[in-house]
Amino acid sequence: MNTEPSTLPGQPYIAYHQGELCVEDLRLTDLARTHGTPLFVYSKNAMLSALKAYQRGFAGRKVQICYAMKANSSLGVLQVFAAAGCGFDIVSGGELERVLRAGAQASKVIFSGVGKTRAEMQRALEVGIGCFNVESEAELEVLSSVAMAMGKTAAISIRVNPNVDPQTHPYISTGLKGNKFGVAHDRALATYQRAAALPGLNVSGIDCHIGSQITQMDPYLDAMDKILDLVESIETTGIQISHIDFGGGLGIDYNGDTPPAADALWAKLLAKLDARGFGNRQFMIEPGRSLVGNAGVCVSEVLYLKPGEQKNFCIIDAAMNDLPRPAMYQAFHAIVPLKSASSTEEINYDVVGPICESGDWIGRDRMLAVRAGEHVAVLSAGAYCMSMASNYNTRGRAAEILVENSTAHVIRERETINDQMRGEHLVA
Repeated sequence: MNTEPSTLPGQPYIAYHQGELCVEDLRLTDLARTHGTPLFVYSKNAMLSALKAYQRGFAGRKVQICYAMKANSSLGVLQVFAAAGCGFDIVSGGELERVLRAGAQASKVIFSGVGKTRAEMQRALEVGIGCFNVESEAELEVLSSVAMAMGKTAAISIRVNPNVDPQTHPYISTGLKGNKFGVAHDRALATYQRAAALPGLNVSGIDCHIGSQITQMDPYLDAMDKILDLVESIETTGIQISHIDFGGGLGIDYNGDTPPAADALWAKLLAKLDARGFGNRQFMIEPGRSLVGNAGVCVSEVLYLKPGEQKNFCIIDAAMNDLPRPAMYQAFHAIVPLKSASSTEEINYDVVGPICESGDWIGRDRMLAVRAGEHVAVLSAGAYCMSMASNYNTRGRAAEILVENSTAHVIRERETINDQMRGEHLVA
């Protein structure tokens, strides 16, 4: 017989109350009964609490927090951060349209990404975004020509690759020499000089982002030193750097991970900035996962329990199209029953989905006391789950609920088969 866990990964807004797993004041069993499964449920207060940790760390400083919306781009989530005064870090024209639809100010948008198209640049200039994070010398030339053709000036910063190891999964490392992102550190000065000479561009800042799910301070401190050294070199040539963008990447607790709290991290980083004489600069940061990751769960029904010679399988109705991180990164998500006590014996299961792929697994070797027809929650599912969801096996994407205290807001309806086939045509 299992008993109520004393803690869950993340924060207090997702917890057991009287034996039932709740998001804020609502029981997940009730939400599953009303809205069906798979179902993503997010805590608004958890998001705002995570944001406040950054705001505490930046008290009294000139900082613009730009939510990295690729972590979760649902309109209802974007609306939460727009209303809280955040800017947004985008990486596509589609993301730009989403933040505008959510009520964001275009002037608080930073456009990152290695492959911006001319059409995306034109649209961003048309609506007046705050800054382009340029990632190659070739992009500088194209952006200059687009801006000149429109009679506009594009504010730019250059993303510099500092060759710092973030000590994370190789697929989410972005600051090493072998990564596709940014301009090499030893080419940065020449690239800034070229940018300053091109028409239609206004050099505004410098940008650095070394990776994601970072759980230690040292990579940030190392990257900061390299970037500040570079700022000093650039400014000796007469090019003024008005803002410094340190990106995001702070990790969350998935499985006993111990990343520093956002306010503790920035206390350390700001102390270094002050010591080096940069404390009064304008700063930008781009957190994503650390704002939404532990604010969400995916609720799923147990379809079948399948014993086997080597493995026991708990087959649920959520799959790799809903929760792609385990298949993509071998990532860990805690999986817990919605009811904390059961008379059922705990058994070691591989938790898998219905998709016709051996890679469709959600968790391996999990001790669970569940029966078919009951529900489980996949925790820490607020980031890089729904934003990477697909229709593989012609599966509709899940519904999404935003919980605010005791109110449940439907922020995405469950996708129907007609939704999926809209725009497709048989050949006459």
